[in-house]
Amino acid sequence: MTASAASDPAPERPTLTERTVMRARATLAGGPGGLRTAAAFAGPAVIASIAYMDPGNFATNIQAGAKYGYGLLWVVVLANVIAMLFQALSAKLGIVTGRNLAELCRDHFPGPVVVGMWLVSEIAAMATDLAEFLGGAIGLSLLFHIPLLAGMMATAVITYGLLTSQQLGFRPLELVIGAIVGLICVCYLLEMFIAPIDWGAVLFHSVTPQLGDREAVLLAVGIIGATVMPHAIYLHSGLTQARVPVRDDSDRRLVLRYSNREVVIALSMAGLVNMAMVMMTASAFHAGHPEVAEIETANHTLTPLLGGAAAGIFLISLIASGVSASTVGTLAGQMIMQGFVRFRIPLWLRRLVTMIPAFVVIALGAHPTSALVISQVVLSIALPLPMISLIIFTSRADLMGEFVNRGLTRLLAICATILVLALNAVLIWQTLT
Repeated sequence: MTASAASDPAPERPTLTERTVMRARATLAGGPGGLRTAAAFAGPAVIASIAYMDPGNFATNIQAGAKYGYGLLWVVVLANVIAMLFQALSAKLGIVTGRNLAELCRDHFPGPVVVGMWLVSEIAAMATDLAEFLGGAIGLSLLFHIPLLAGMMATAVITYGLLTSQQLGFRPLELVIGAIVGLICVCYLLEMFIAPIDWGAVLFHSVTPQLGDREAVLLAVGIIGATVMPHAIYLHSGLTQARVPVRDDSDRRLVLRYSNREVVIALSMAGLVNMAMVMMTASAFHAGHPEVAEIETANHTLTPLLGGAAAGIFLISLIASGVSASTVGTLAGQMIMQGFVRFRIPLWLRRLVTMIPAFVVIALGAHPTSALVISQVVLSIALPLPMISLIIFTSRADLMGEFVNRGLTRLLAICATILVLALNAVLIWQTLT
């Protein structure tokens, strides 16, 4: 061995992100499949799915279950089906075009429209972060018996810590978010064993539409706003646009197949968690405590009804939901700004700016849970913009080639968008009359 050879440094071990990309590339080159291969392609839908289990969902689902029992489960099911469709379309847009939704809006829409969409998207991002940030803070405050302001500061520190994992590549954040999603799912699986569920009523109301009064309409719109999230639609296309380099349509077809499977699995889990939230609160509160409408009240009421374990599990899932969803929301906001106006600010600054509404809400003495529900209604009103844009771009053969939306897909997407617009119109009409 020569002296120079002995002094050569040992080759660096590939990072998690690099190993993930290498495995995905090997599969595209004709390598073997299997669970490890599927795991290499998984991640974007898992990150997007946390938006469907955020504290806004807790707020709307608690109110829906306490006041209407299992009666609004059909809204949760419908919202989740719509979410699956649009997250799949968003992922497809990024995979096929190599561009995200905000970038395509900037390139193809008139300037004033782009600026308007950006402003609406920023408002929606702030509404999103209001729900997520407040939810995590409320959970920490209740679990550790600390002031809400201290819970807000702790949430800010934790979410910023999660954001810094991005410096190590996309894979560490995907794994952390995936672990948190798993924790939330386990929490609600345990809640199902604790709460006495009427499974017959669950099956009936999951497929039977009904809206009894004005407040039911408000909650239905809030559930949709909390489930089909504008920032998640923008984000998913950005997460897939360059994650796995593709050479041709054959590669795109294979990546898209893995992506669609992941969307179905991840969003199904999110949908089951949302249904479990409604079922748990309906079982615990509807018969004797229909007035329960706030996260704090739900936590305190759970202890005598179902025991301290149920209340503790509820708060752990709320904290996990809040800090992870807030992290993902900040990433989405950064992507939206960069895509629409080619402007990027440091993540710490965006984290600071999007926290301001939450501090203002608390400073003004507003009820945190009520603010969460209203924030979800704001999201539902902002939702048609990315939905319509996504339909337009994924239906253009010049952009999508052979992956352009087929007739049935286009029809379902249009019907879903019309439904959201109709619900929003009814809400606005009821508010003004």
